[in-house]
Amino acid sequence: MIDLKNVVKIYRTGGEELMALKHVNLHIAEGEFTSIMGPSGSGKSTMMNILGLLDRFDDGTYLLNGQNVTHLTDVQSAKVRNQEIGFVFQSFNLMPRMTLLENVALPLVYAGISKSERKDRALKALEQVGLADRVHHRPNAISGGQKQRVAIARAIVNDPVVLMADEPTGNLDSKTTLEIMKIFQDLNDNGTTVVMVTHEPDVAQYTKRIVSFKDGEIIADNPVSERKKL
Repeated sequence: MIDLKNVVKIYRTGGEELMALKHVNLHIAEGEFTSIMGPSGSGKSTMMNILGLLDRFDDGTYLLNGQNVTHLTDVQSAKVRNQEIGFVFQSFNLMPRMTLLENVALPLVYAGISKSERKDRALKALEQVGLADRVHHRPNAISGGQKQRVAIARAIVNDPVVLMADEPTGNLDSKTTLEIMKIFQDLNDNGTTVVMVTHEPDVAQYTKRIVSFKDGEIIADNPVSERKKL
């Protein structure tokens, strides 16, 4: 599913170079639920941006779902993101003037899907996250946890091969965090590959595998021995 080989990422500012990723090798198989952890500046966010084709890297190879995406143009990367990857962000990134249904259907607009099919698929995705009764609400009329549910529905509406979540519980209380993690676990149990960045060890225990970064390198990569199930 995801295969990184000797990936290097260098940030250059003011004549100085910072190696954010140092020859990273990472393989994530189909159906895994992997959390990426590490302190600030460890490289975990850089790793997520590269996995999601939001940032380029300087050396190495990246295969996504069997396709070499190492040297794609910006247009090609955008197409692969729309077709293969679902994103969930800490800040939800919902369009405030759109209804929840319209927010969820937005990726399908870019994919050229017909209006009737967009509506059907968006409704189905909202049903999956328990918001079938809120489709005509706008984001300012729902809670933070509900906003994250909408963001997850939007991420899965295109049936992506991998769901990538960047600190998806960072803005949520403990009760809502468990509700969101249950949705991720249910999606994973139904075959969705999930990769999640988190700084919360307790949250990582709901995944199946923890990859830990420090100073741009993977320092640990272990299955979760006593995975918490919701």
